[in-house]
Amino acid sequence: MDLTLLGQLLLNGVIVGTLYGVVAMCFVLIYKASQVVNFAQGEFLLIGAWVCWSMLTTYQIPFVWSFLITLVFMLVFGVLLQIVVLRPLIGEPVIAVIMVTIGLSIVFQALMKWMFGVFAQPFPPIFERDSVTIGALEVKTVYVMSMIVSVIIMAGFGYFFKATRLGLAMRATAFDQQVAQSMGVSIHQVFALSWAISAMVSAVAGVVIGIVSGVSSGLSFYGIKVFPAVILGGLDSIVGGVVGGIVIGVLENLAHYLDSQFLHWGNMIEIAPFYVLIVILMIKPYGLFGTRDIERV
Repeated sequence: MDLTLLGQLLLNGVIVGTLYGVVAMCFVLIYKASQVVNFAQGEFLLIGAWVCWSMLTTYQIPFVWSFLITLVFMLVFGVLLQIVVLRPLIGEPVIAVIMVTIGLSIVFQALMKWMFGVFAQPFPPIFERDSVTIGALEVKTVYVMSMIVSVIIMAGFGYFFKATRLGLAMRATAFDQQVAQSMGVSIHQVFALSWAISAMVSAVAGVVIGIVSGVSSGLSFYGIKVFPAVILGGLDSIVGGVVGGIVIGVLENLAHYLDSQFLHWGNMIEIAPFYVLIVILMIKPYGLFGTRDIERV
């Protein structure tokens, strides 16, 4: 039993899990605001990664500025997407909106392949040191950066929802859209803001993953990969999304350790989250922190 490898994988699991938690919060944010599951979430990661990569390689803009330009681009992109494509669907059946997000996922995938090709493209070197030493463990510098950024984003979410007028408006809309509208809350503004924040935050995760493994169409799979974390935590719980992300990150790395050391089944790191998803749906379909709907007949 290699305890050093186990410690390394568990640390990686916590760090990657916080990244999953950030993406899971984006799922929850859109669901709470509009009761829609966004199946194009993974494409938000992909678009953000390609935009940042283009700023670095095509225009030779320093990473910090490329990163900030990417965030602004994704903020505007999210607003325009909600206004042009999704706002006309307000009042339509939820399944119609979900099907539109699936269509958007396919369109964005095809568009990115047409613009950037189908082969993975590496990010140019960003940091002077590729890894840092924490105790006896080596951790990629980008993972440390992602951990810091993820914690900042989570703290920002908490402050935004509890201490700002827009955050309170979003919470009111999530609780009851009709009541919020009667109190003067602009539902259209809340919907646009939720999609904008979701696109911008997803881009952060896309850039981090792109730095680690390159940018390709496969990056959008993380949108589906994070879905077990959303279900585990609860589809309508921001805190649940964070907890679910960390749990899934640790579990998949633990599964990888067990597979490499004992089972030798292969690829357990990819499928373990979906085993967890099936078990959670069987035992607690509303997730650890989700709100159970009570129907009276």
